[in-house]
Amino acid sequence: MNASVLPFQVFEVPEHWRTLDFISDLHLHDKDLPTLKVWQRYMAQTTADAVFILGDLFEVWVGDDAVPHHPFLQQCAEVLKDTARRKHVAFMRGNRDFLMGSQFLQACDVTDLADPTVLHWAGTRWLLSHGDEACIDDIDYQIFRRMVRSTAWQQNFLSKSLVERERIARELRTQSESHKQNARKLDADVDTEWTRQWLLQSQSSCLLHGHTHRPADHILGQAQAIQRRVLSDWDAQSTKPRAEVLRWHATGQVERINLLT
Repeated sequence: MNASVLPFQVFEVPEHWRTLDFISDLHLHDKDLPTLKVWQRYMAQTTADAVFILGDLFEVWVGDDAVPHHPFLQQCAEVLKDTARRKHVAFMRGNRDFLMGSQFLQACDVTDLADPTVLHWAGTRWLLSHGDEACIDDIDYQIFRRMVRSTAWQQNFLSKSLVERERIARELRTQSESHKQNARKLDADVDTEWTRQWLLQSQSSCLLHGHTHRPADHILGQAQAIQRRVLSDWDAQSTKPRAEVLRWHATGQVERINLLT
């Protein structure tokens, strides 16, 4: 399958910025307070000029109108607001929080980042994406993704009561966990040829994404010097706890920072 021609939004990084942080797939929810605490501490202490959140900050998002009813979501909103007062914060929707509206992001003073977006900095172009659209071998998921990303489906879903939306979300979450296990058995991952075409179309040297929970760096061609960098998911209460930031310096250095060491 060929990658479609996409309207790439370009984010021009201010010249005075020296360090950029990237995180994704925290899957925050009120039953995982250890991960919330790690995120709170990181957001308060990071020295980066900007934090880019590439999707799935939350385990589920049923609509911006849920925030006033849930202290947990209000607490998360305060973390975003406080960080945005001190540095640039940008958010890209993932497959779990794709219903997050511009109203919530504006209230938190967070930049609404399109998927995909080209990040242009110091003469280098990186393509940012959540990553789920590029997992083209996962056919069942792609069918589901097209359905829930349609305007008609979203309007219908958001017209339901909050209680009904939360019930549906719980059911979808259960189905998602089952599907995730099957996808792992199929070894579904971001497609390499799709990645090459995206990078060619966007004139970028690196695709940076999350979604797969498989943090790694992949060299896709020595001659073209293109690569794919995958962000880590976060889970501070797991038997194998993890919380990692990818930090890009103006010097060109890229490092992975383990927040749990």
